[in-house]
Amino acid sequence: MHQTRRRDRRPARRVPSAPAKGPAFRLPAAGADVVLVGYFSAKQKDLATLMASAATALSAHGARVVAQLVQRRGVSNGGVRTMGLPYSSRTLLTYGKVREAALACATADADAVVFVASLTERQQRTLTDMFGRPAVSLHDILMAD
Repeated sequence: MHQTRRRDRRPARRVPSAPAKGPAFRLPAAGADVVLVGYFSAKQKDLATLMASAATALSAHGARVVAQLVQRRGVSNGGVRTMGLPYSSRTLLTYGKVREAALACATADADAVVFVASLTERQQRTLTDMFGRPAVSLHDILMAD
């Protein structure tokens, strides 16, 4: 005779991990090569100006922008409904744009990848692992000084 399976009612033994708050990211050295990645909605019409001002801010901090990539959200009909959400909660970008950024980093031998949008700690860790170099937001670099 078959007995129904009972669920284990013991509480899970999870040890809460302390968030790793390290020092703010600093560019490796003066003249560091960076790839600049922008994430914008289709409603954002002046993205060229925003990318140019981000590149100017990075050059003021001693970095050279070797490549610029833009991920647009809500351009297609299907994307308009979910325009407020990132493509991926892990990476903020589509998988194809992540591959494109990784190729740009490898081609230019960049020291870091700088995102115009803010990144969560999880996104920073995931993107750093994927790119093999630090992935940070522009806000983190500007606040480090």
